[in-house]
Amino acid sequence: MIQTAHRRLVPKLAILMLAVTLGLGAFMSGFNRVEAAQLELRTLQLSSSIINATNTNYVFSFTLATAGTLGSIVLELCTNDPFPETPCTAPAGLDMTGALLANQSGVVGFSIDPSSTANKLVLSRAPAVTVVVPASYTFTGITNPSVIGTLYGRFVTYASNDASGPATDKAGIAWTTNNQFTLNTEVPQFLQFCVGVTISAFDCSTAAGSSIDFGNLSSGAVAAATSQFVSVGNAGFGFNVGAYGLTMTSGTNTIPSLAAPTFSGPGNSQFGFNLRANSQPGIGSNPIGPGAASTTANYDIPDRFLFNSGDTIVVSSGSSDYRKFTVSYITNVNTSQPAGRYTTTITYVCLANF
Repeated sequence: MIQTAHRRLVPKLAILMLAVTLGLGAFMSGFNRVEAAQLELRTLQLSSSIINATNTNYVFSFTLATAGTLGSIVLELCTNDPFPETPCTAPAGLDMTGALLANQSGVVGFSIDPSSTANKLVLSRAPAVTVVVPASYTFTGITNPSVIGTLYGRFVTYASNDASGPATDKAGIAWTTNNQFTLNTEVPQFLQFCVGVTISAFDCSTAAGSSIDFGNLSSGAVAAATSQFVSVGNAGFGFNVGAYGLTMTSGTNTIPSLAAPTFSGPGNSQFGFNLRANSQPGIGSNPIGPGAASTTANYDIPDRFLFNSGDTIVVSSGSSDYRKFTVSYITNVNTSQPAGRYTTTITYVCLANF
């Protein structure tokens, strides 16, 4: 009776072990079918990560892990996860249907397969043997997703030319989109101009004096004096400074102004000015400062003086930093100049061209 019972137990144990062995074999076989080699150094570079950006360039890059036949590559973008060959939720707004394959390197000969969709690019070629090598694919004409946040990319390679059959290599990545970050500010229109007998450096708050006394005029010597003005402005089309007024007058008597650049000549009735350093007489200075404004030609000749009301004496073709000008006046009279108190008022006007 004991032997009989023993003979019955052995087959049952063998059947149980066989069932366990078959179950483990089936599990391992299924695991091998899902797992493929991992692509290395995969990246996705966008020319713009701003949501809804159009005509964006996408560069997919990776290093193959498996040497062998390669016929197709799937590049898929999703919102749910980076795991290849699982259900993919397409990012809202993403549109790759108009993408063009602008460049390919490493493993080449691919074109975009018609099976591609708005969120999936399928590259296809005649299957060919390749080695483990870095590969890169640049696409143009893609419209970015309209959602902000983390998104996912999936890379899968196949031996077939239509992305069918088992995957050879695969991997996933994460990437993000964002709103455009814009900084705005404004540089206001600006023009500063001041006149004085003296001005310290370029500081208009130091402008002092509004009148000049030549003293007693004599036919044997020139009467000379100076005043200054400072200009600065950012007008896009520059600015100009004009001088307006009359020559020296006493009632109906006048000291004629010089209509053209002329040397100072004591003994001749003359009135005029320039904006340069002079030696005859020794008076004035050249313009100073970092600005671009400059003296007009007639008023820029040392030792030559003139004055015509309405003349433009300084110009700037664009914005100009601080610039200080010294106006050198001369007055001469002849022996027959009528006596009297001679005066004039010169008004300097700076106009900007915005």
